[in-house]
Amino acid sequence: MQFGIFTVGDVTTDPTTGRTPTEHERIKAILRIAIKAEEVGLDVFATGEHHNPPFVPSSPTTMLGYIAARTERLILSTSTTLITTNDPVKIAEDFAMLQHIADGRVDVMMGRGNTPPVYPWFGQDIRQGIPLAVENYALLHELWRKDVVDWQGRFRTPLQGFTSTPRPLDGVPPFVWHGSIRSPQIAEQAAYYGDGFFHNNIFWPADHTKRMVALYRERYAHYGHGEPHQAIVGLGGQVFMRKNSQDAVREFRPYFDHAPVYGGGPSLEDFTEQTPLTVGSPQQVIDRTLTFREYAGDYQRQLFLMDHAGLPLKTVLEQLDMLGEIVPVLRKEFAALRAPGVPDAPTHDSLRAAKQQSADTDDTER
Repeated sequence: MQFGIFTVGDVTTDPTTGRTPTEHERIKAILRIAIKAEEVGLDVFATGEHHNPPFVPSSPTTMLGYIAARTERLILSTSTTLITTNDPVKIAEDFAMLQHIADGRVDVMMGRGNTPPVYPWFGQDIRQGIPLAVENYALLHELWRKDVVDWQGRFRTPLQGFTSTPRPLDGVPPFVWHGSIRSPQIAEQAAYYGDGFFHNNIFWPADHTKRMVALYRERYAHYGHGEPHQAIVGLGGQVFMRKNSQDAVREFRPYFDHAPVYGGGPSLEDFTEQTPLTVGSPQQVIDRTLTFREYAGDYQRQLFLMDHAGLPLKTVLEQLDMLGEIVPVLRKEFAALRAPGVPDAPTHDSLRAAKQQSADTDDTER
């Protein structure tokens, strides 16, 4: 099982000091956070993609390319690549390039985002969000797997004899997760291709997450990719820890109350009861995270949001130190609970090995 962190890259005023970091400071902080993730033993760093204030990650592959050069083991991912408003050709080339730079330590999460105005900014119609996601990904899937592509669809000019460059490293495209909070069509899309499904459940109750993951697993099996328990599932989460749970609640409360997403809504106590947000001691975080398996089944990737809502960099780095201490416990506990036959999270090495095995089998059958 892979553990990691994701960032949405918000530039938010610290409610305890009234200070707002500059964009430059926030970008540099995100880079430091990513490097720290490897230092404490995490597996994955993922960044969102946004094109509007107060967010800064408008060019994820630029950011991930820098992190690739500063790390050795960390898997680099997105927590949203906007499949609806990005050109599939550009996605194909950017992430293949990133693969080569990072020696394969790359995967990607497709999503539609949560900012409606982004559609007209990039010449698209939000009313076509789902059809765009379906068609654009179909093209991207083909661009990564065929050296020469002829294509005609509804939403872009045709391609004739087109080859995207560079080609995916070792002929193996990045593993794709399809991220969704509320759209069953995206769970269906992930199942159709046999890709991963990531449910970023940080704002949703467990019963909703359970339904979405169950739908994906059922359809994954329907399309012949394996049994439902063999489907590749990832979950989001958000935690804030201190040695003493009362200290954690006291320190995090002002950040929660003024957060740009959930501030002004339910109380911290209600939100932690109704969603996966966990504010407390490290043991409380361990115990709560282990319950995710009860409604999602055995899953392959757990990403935590750690740097949201104006938390200062010093605090985030302290949180990552604590996360690094509890992740070995989570690994051990999840492994002990894991049912037989559940696959590991895909990596470039495992996908390359599977491709070679398939090629060897074909040669033998001939």
